Amino acid sequence: MTVQSPTPLVQVIPETAPFSEEQRSWLNGFFAGLLALDNAGVTALSPSENAAVMSQAEDDGAPWHDPAMALPERQKLAAGKPLPRRLFAAMAQQDCGQCGYVCESYSAAIASGAEPRLNLCAPGGKETLRAVKALVEETGATPAAAADARPASAELGPPGRCRENPALATFLSRRKLNGPGSEKETWHVEFDLSECGLDYVVGDAFGIVPQNDPRLVDAVIALLGARPGADIGGRTLRERLLTDHALGPAPDALFQLISYVTGGQTRAKARLLAAGEDPDGDLDRLDVLGALHKFGQARLSPEAFVEALDPLQPRLYSISSSHVATPGRVSLTVDAVRYRIGTRPRWGVASTFLAERVQPGEAVPVYVQRAHGFGLPDNPETPVIMCGPGTGIAPFRAFLHDRWATKAPGRNWLFFGHQRRTSDFFYEDELDAMKQEGVLTHLTLAWSRDGREKIYVQDRMRERGTELFGWLEQGAHFYICGDAKRMAKDVELALVDVVAAHGGYSAEQALAYVAGLKKAGRYQADVY
Repeated sequence: MTVQSPTPLVQVIPETAPFSEEQRSWLNGFFAGLLALDNAGVTALSPSENAAVMSQAEDDGAPWHDPAMALPERQKLAAGKPLPRRLFAAMAQQDCGQCGYVCESYSAAIASGAEPRLNLCAPGGKETLRAVKALVEETGATPAAAADARPASAELGPPGRCRENPALATFLSRRKLNGPGSEKETWHVEFDLSECGLDYVVGDAFGIVPQNDPRLVDAVIALLGARPGADIGGRTLRERLLTDHALGPAPDALFQLISYVTGGQTRAKARLLAAGEDPDGDLDRLDVLGALHKFGQARLSPEAFVEALDPLQPRLYSISSSHVATPGRVSLTVDAVRYRIGTRPRWGVASTFLAERVQPGEAVPVYVQRAHGFGLPDNPETPVIMCGPGTGIAPFRAFLHDRWATKAPGRNWLFFGHQRRTSDFFYEDELDAMKQEGVLTHLTLAWSRDGREKIYVQDRMRERGTELFGWLEQGAHFYICGDAKRMAKDVELALVDVVAAHGGYSAEQALAYVAGLKKAGRYQADVY
């Protein structure tokens, strides 16, 4: 009996390409994942275009693909390489998916002219945007005037499957996960997906299209000296600032605009800021409100002011629920970001939107971002080791609920850490129940503020090194979720130490062992 290969989700490789049906099907699936394509609006590549993509995807090691590496160092490693690789080095290296791609495929899309928007790398911020703009201007790859273009609506696919075409989900509830005495503010947030019909798999991320805080919007309008009801393209200025425009770090275009309407030393400072310099040592304080305060003498029209702002970007959060276990619902685990710079309070746009501003019953634009190489093993018998301190527990709560609901027989080991056990042990009752049911084989905890010495998850990994290495040798997959520049790097180093100490390897061999896990898809990271 001949088994017919299923039709791939995305047709990328043309039928005229010199491949067999099985090879073409595999390549279509490969490039669908690589380029994060949906099944709408995708056209097949010509043989010459296919050859170019294949050439670009050649493995040069991408030594800059390290989120802990500084941008200048990444650019140095990519110097002299083709434009797609240099653009790749300019990205934040987190493969977070917020741009709708991974870092490598976003870079390739910009280089080819398929993606005219240069400002989609949220983790990279202004630093990445400046580097990308400089490379594009140097090579003439993409017209600058097209930088804010959007795909045609026909190309977006069904609602809720991409950032440009969100669906509406109903906000259900929030509950605080921290106990008294915690220094953090972390919320378990739930949405109802039954009306919009979205689904997901564990490992996916959930995109939130937030609104700015009305208090900040009103303060910006007051400093601008404009009327909240001023008409800007058929909507009021206040509405536009609430929903459409970012009010975080002041964009270079705003400083450029200020330089056009001022003179003397003020103009000179604005030009320096637009070029990325910091003439007064206060760049860290210059969000949009701070810039308006600093250049209070600049008279900006509301229309020109709005045009100089960056668009308000969606925010992605790791999904902390299983659609198998709780169909029609999705949950997130969110730290509310609040801090001060000088005397002014600052707050995260989406995190405080979820923590306090959106109310139960309200519809929120959302979308599901497919995971890029982060998910449970195909074989339910495969053991998994999960390392997720703080809100990094989110995808692993989802993994555990999914394996519980599907009765997957594979063993599960969770390393979780935070500051204090009494106030920061998220989902303690659930995890205890999973231990009692045998779903959670090991729960290893680390508390950094409960004793004289700070204990972190990487310390517990070294303590449990013999058993940890044994699991790896038995085929376990290793997962990490959390801060890319510190915790994730420390955990990876700890794993190398464990392999060296308990596998009898040299340092170089241990590094190669962990690299082998990554290449085999057995070491996966969800970092930010």
